[in-house]
Amino acid sequence: MANIHSQKKRIERALRERDENRRYTSRIKTYFRRLEAAVAAGDDAGADTEHRTLVQAIDKAVKRGALHRNNGARKKSRAARVRRGTQVD
Repeated sequence: MANIHSQKKRIERALRERDENRRYTSRIKTYFRRLEAAVAAGDDAGADTEHRTLVQAIDKAVKRGALHRNNGARKKSRAARVRRGTQVD
């Protein structure tokens, strides 16, 4: 543990920021699983809404800095391939 007051504050702030970033990434993973489930069930309307919410969550995480823009672009590309029914690795 740090002895300097400003370092203690910085550690606490880093933990808060880490938790917030993890909330964004966890939400993206959840929406991706929902999208895969909707596509597997053959629910086109559900897949459309899940894809839209997933893309919005990815864009928000990139804007916030929780994801790098290239990582966000890759996730959106994979989501689009899942939506079209193309095999994903």
